[in-house]
Amino acid sequence: MTLSNPVPPGEGGGADHDLAAESTRVAARARSSWILRLPVISHLRGSVGLQRGMLITGLVLVIGLLLTALFAPLVAPYGFAQTGVDGERFGGQQPPSAEHLLGTTVTGFDVLSRVIWGTRTAVAVMVCAVVASLFLGSAVGLLSGYLGGWLDRVLVMLADAIYAFPSLLLAIVMSIVISGGQSNAWGGILAAAISITVVFVPQYFRVIRAEVVQLKAEPFVEAAKVIGTGHKRVMGTHLLRNATRTLPLIFTLNSSEAILTLAALGFLGFGIEPTSAAEWGYDLNRAMADATSGIWWTGLFPGLAIVAAVLGVTLVGESINDLNDPRLRTRKKRSRARRKAAA
Repeated sequence: MTLSNPVPPGEGGGADHDLAAESTRVAARARSSWILRLPVISHLRGSVGLQRGMLITGLVLVIGLLLTALFAPLVAPYGFAQTGVDGERFGGQQPPSAEHLLGTTVTGFDVLSRVIWGTRTAVAVMVCAVVASLFLGSAVGLLSGYLGGWLDRVLVMLADAIYAFPSLLLAIVMSIVISGGQSNAWGGILAAAISITVVFVPQYFRVIRAEVVQLKAEPFVEAAKVIGTGHKRVMGTHLLRNATRTLPLIFTLNSSEAILTLAALGFLGFGIEPTSAAEWGYDLNRAMADATSGIWWTGLFPGLAIVAAVLGVTLVGESINDLNDPRLRTRKKRSRARRKAAA
């Protein structure tokens, strides 16, 4: 008769059960519809408790921002530079009323319309700046980390040098260079987008490069090279897909920074002209004098719009980053298993 070795307490069955449960979940996800496997939807399905609440809150704010920007002409009661209707001018600094739900500014602009139209400007800057820096930084970081050598040393030195330029200062300089400090709609968007792109490309570059340097020494990459896989396929399939785990967090943080940089440009007077497009930073600048007179509505609502946009994007990024971390998922699964066992 053969006697089996005793299983130490806390080992054996629990680990096997966790492994089997994880295998079942992975197989179920593989059989699920492609819609359910999309990044945000899959993260939403895998979140629980407070984390799910944060993710839902962020998604509601971000979706609201995007829908408002898309349907601004239909939602806004007036144009962003409209100061009257049917030949009658709006009164300046009028408090919230039935005609103007959020009041009017000192120049007679409708505050609600300015806030709604300002979402278009914020979204345009966010998309232009962050998408450009994401693709450019990821491509350069992948190439630098994979090839190494003198090219890697030169690119790392350039990335470190760019860190010396503050994003807001660079945005001011770019605004002056592009349009002499008096930006039209696309001039102001381009100035903010270029400044954010140049400043935040090194972040994507350093993150992707560090991951690629670590991954290219892994056995699965070496095996791909041994069987004759080309460099493009190794970089695109084996390295890039495994080096982008932390990009959602950086992407969302840079999106928030793009909105804040555009608002700062408008607040300092280097942003977009009010007759070219609505911009929250400019409205805050014009509302500074109103605050000392007790006129609170001209500055409160543009400020709340900035806070809501930045908060929504940040919550989505933080939640996705936590859900992409396997260590956090393991802790949560173990804690749920302990609570079930205790019950």
